[in-house]
Amino acid sequence: MCNLYSSTTAVEAMRQMFDVKPANSHLGNAEPRTAVWPKYPAPVVRLTPTGERELVEMNWGFLTMNISKKTGKELKPAAWNNARADKVNSSGLWKESFQLRRCLVPASSFREAKGQRPATDYWFALKGDEPRPPFAMAGLWQQVPASLRRDDSSDLTHTIITTSANEIVRPVHPDRMPVILHAKDYETWLTGSPDQAQSLLQHFPSELMTIVQHGTGVLVDTGT
Repeated sequence: MCNLYSSTTAVEAMRQMFDVKPANSHLGNAEPRTAVWPKYPAPVVRLTPTGERELVEMNWGFLTMNISKKTGKELKPAAWNNARADKVNSSGLWKESFQLRRCLVPASSFREAKGQRPATDYWFALKGDEPRPPFAMAGLWQQVPASLRRDDSSDLTHTIITTSANEIVRPVHPDRMPVILHAKDYETWLTGSPDQAQSLLQHFPSELMTIVQHGTGVLVDTGT
């Protein structure tokens, strides 16, 4: 399960990386995000109605109604920040978005925690000529249901698809890791058929990844 990642690539570099026209970049002068938590905003690449790529900001986590089991009263909406690769084309929460609203989630690293009290944080990134080469995770997006909208929050949300852990992630989190897409597969993920998209939901090769930071209480990506 991924519940914290970073997205520290500058907006202009992100726009060029994902082949987004200047007019379709809606992030302004957004600062690098050293920690993206569920329910907080982050950059997302999606398709416009005319099929062009655009950079927009969305809150992380599909929202669903949350009712207290004790009182029966409505609580703050639950945020579903991860979608299992084996359920995206069957689960009612994910299926429509998987078929119609796939997106790229720009990132520079992601964190998994091992142990408890205190846990040790491990930040995973891709190998490359720079400390944390930017990459994209496979994502889905949707508009927040009207019944759950709040005036002070975005009406767009995204979620990250997870798959089985590879050899470098498994010792820390034995079950899941985010789906990291190869750059050559970005277009297929955004525009391909559900079957073509499903074929991309594999774990990323461990030999192309590295642990860039680890320690107790390390809550953000320091970039070192």
